[in-house]
Amino acid sequence: MTKEIASNTAVDRQGLLDFMRPRHRVVLTTTRADGSPQMSPVTAGIDADGRVVVSTYPERAKVANARHRPAGSALVLSDEWTGPWVQLWGRFEVIDLPDALDPLVEYFRVIAGEHADWGEYRAAMTAQGKCLLRLHIDSWGPIATGGFPARLAGDA
Repeated sequence: MTKEIASNTAVDRQGLLDFMRPRHRVVLTTTRADGSPQMSPVTAGIDADGRVVVSTYPERAKVANARHRPAGSALVLSDEWTGPWVQLWGRFEVIDLPDALDPLVEYFRVIAGEHADWGEYRAAMTAQGKCLLRLHIDSWGPIATGGFPARLAGDA
């Protein structure tokens, strides 16, 4: 049986963005008032300025946390559980309506492409009271995969 060897691949910002663009499964981490982490599984994209973007509601814990303590992180996962991932750190920004409408359109485009009726989409976002959460990326770890340590590669 072949053993999968764990890997860590350092990438520059462009390599990071290229890795992240097709991956939309993300766990965001914000910080609660008591200092403990609050994690949220979300569907996220990368906007034209290289920020992680998430459509959400202003009442969500992640939004309240981001407003008060903007430092946070994201774990970007591959669709397949055993695929590569990357962790990044940065600062959150919350954009509320009406300023959020154009960024919400961009969010949809980077996740799903063109909408059949942008007027309908904008009306839905307004009716739902959506907001946009952005994570400005300050630093990141290597793109990693799980598996055995290299020292065990030859063991059967």
